[in-house]
Amino acid sequence: MGLLRIVISRLLAMLMFGEGLVCAVAALVSHGGRVSARADILTHFAPFWLAGALVVVGYALLLAPKTLRTVFLTVGGVGVMAAGALVLPELIRPMTPRAPASAPNQLKLVQFNVWGRNADLAQTAQWIVDQDADIVVIEEASPAVRDAILLRRAYHVVCGDCQVMIFSKLKPLDSGAPASPAGLPRPPIAQGTYRNAGGQFTVLGAHYTWPTQGSLQQQQGRRLAWVLDHYSKDAMILAGDFNSTPWSFSRRREDRLFGLERRTKALFSWPAGEVSRQRIKVPFPFLPIDHVYAGKQWRTVSVERGPALGSDHFPVIVTLARTP
Repeated sequence: MGLLRIVISRLLAMLMFGEGLVCAVAALVSHGGRVSARADILTHFAPFWLAGALVVVGYALLLAPKTLRTVFLTVGGVGVMAAGALVLPELIRPMTPRAPASAPNQLKLVQFNVWGRNADLAQTAQWIVDQDADIVVIEEASPAVRDAILLRRAYHVVCGDCQVMIFSKLKPLDSGAPASPAGLPRPPIAQGTYRNAGGQFTVLGAHYTWPTQGSLQQQQGRRLAWVLDHYSKDAMILAGDFNSTPWSFSRRREDRLFGLERRTKALFSWPAGEVSRQRIKVPFPFLPIDHVYAGKQWRTVSVERGPALGSDHFPVIVTLARTP
């Protein structure tokens, strides 16, 4: 038993050192995302680097041999500091004070990537209708998705044959985004302008490519920012699947570039349930990639994540109140 204990102890030490080294190096390289789209891919997994490094620090304090404690504390500590520097800004990001639940001029919005391989389209459409939302922004939409929703409720639809659709109780006053400027690839975008008791406002929905195509994704971000500049931002709402987390440098740059406040804060929305063609089950979401932005005339009443439906994304439900 003594020999077995020694072997297990050494194997555990090797495992912890390897884990700490991987997390520390990955977190440090992630900071290269400031200048490199490829390095920025690693930032999306910053919570993993942070959690892994914390485990190593815990091992150093509780179980590591005294002669190696400093080594493990150093490796784990570097990982904690490097990864924490990526995650912490989102957690402490200042937000506009919320409006009370009784605030007037409220608008309820559902943002949802329904997934092209949705496993239960009928249940998904029924849930969307049951929310009684004023605005529904759908990504990976299709005629089948559109028809399933309209079968259950007579919404007005913007871009009814597009990958991104906007459903609304209000009839749009205007729709359609400006043509793409030269050199900037356009992500799927839908735009609708509406008027309610609080006044006129513009809603845009967007869907970016994956972060593995980092350069293309960043170009799409610049293209979307160019589109946003064509409308009044004070009462604007932007929602979509941006395929980027709030600890990525791409998302931080766009937060500043858009001139809107992101109302979702570290809201983990992917994956939900079964993902990939192999239908792999994931127990919990670990990437916050679905976001809702709003202009300064909107105050947030509530932000919540919806249930797992037939998609690989969770829906996001945001209620806003318009201020004078």
